[in-house]
Amino acid sequence: MNKLMYSLLMAGMISFAACGQSGEEAHDEKASGVEQNEAGGYGKVVTPDNPVALTDLMDDMDKANGFQGQVTGTVVASCQNKGCWMTLDGGNGQTMMVSFKDYGFFVPMDMAGKQVVIEGIAEIRTVGVDEQRHLAQDGGASEEEINAITEEKQELSFVADGVVVI
Repeated sequence: MNKLMYSLLMAGMISFAACGQSGEEAHDEKASGVEQNEAGGYGKVVTPDNPVALTDLMDDMDKANGFQGQVTGTVVASCQNKGCWMTLDGGNGQTMMVSFKDYGFFVPMDMAGKQVVIEGIAEIRTVGVDEQRHLAQDGGASEEEINAITEEKQELSFVADGVVVI
């Protein structure tokens, strides 16, 4: 009888420990804020449907304001604090800032170099010095690089409803 009780007690402790660990991992994933949707992307499910190359959108930047649809490009960087933004390579040293609608989802912090399709709205906007510095800090820029930001700038930005890695 003692052996049976001991075996049941050990099995219960092992099960409890395993459940606790599993819950802890799930908690860590929730704490990071990065959750994939049912299709393996982030935010709204995006099914690539003839997306515009970011380099083409950048070439027509004057026409880009008000663009709504899908864009494809390569991720240069993503926020290293939460994954709450990313930048895409627009060619010729230009990048496009991508934020996520209503701060409703995040992407992994290791997105650099990945090819993505994003869906949402592009706009040309003025970015103030404080916001540029904040984004530079989130991106891991040095203090010297952050302090070198002294003027507002016009940039093409994108508010994404969803992101999928292709």
